[in-house]
Amino acid sequence: MKIEANTPEEYIDKLPEDRKKAVLQLRKEILNHLPEGFEETMSYGMLGYVVPHSVYPPGYHVNPDLPLPFINLASQKNYIAIYHSGLYADEKLLKWFKEEYTKHCKTKLNMGKSCIRFKNAEHIPYRLIGELAGKMSPEEWIEIYENRLRKS
Repeated sequence: MKIEANTPEEYIDKLPEDRKKAVLQLRKEILNHLPEGFEETMSYGMLGYVVPHSVYPPGYHVNPDLPLPFINLASQKNYIAIYHSGLYADEKLLKWFKEEYTKHCKTKLNMGKSCIRFKNAEHIPYRLIGELAGKMSPEEWIEIYENRLRKS
């Protein structure tokens, strides 16, 4: 589901009603827990939480004009998705998340490399997602990101 929007508020306003409440709650949890230095923006047609150029001037290596992405939140066709780059890049964080998920949810984790998918908004562990958003500072994310770049 592609939503054309210039701001997070516009994105949310254009969501179908059945998705709006869940995305608003996820956004609230992320913003309440996200460490200082990250910034909310529109990124890749989704809500994005990025390391801005003012903190990390090189930007994203694929396109240096873009800030360094960290988390994205989107309403897709069949699910709500959270894309968390730290889960893909940090095995300890991924292990922590998977262990905590089983404590918070009775449903099976539906996850790709960095994408957590929720087909049913009633099964979203909002507090856990908030906690996940707060687990890594911009400085820690930059260090992990640069180390991964050097290895590739």
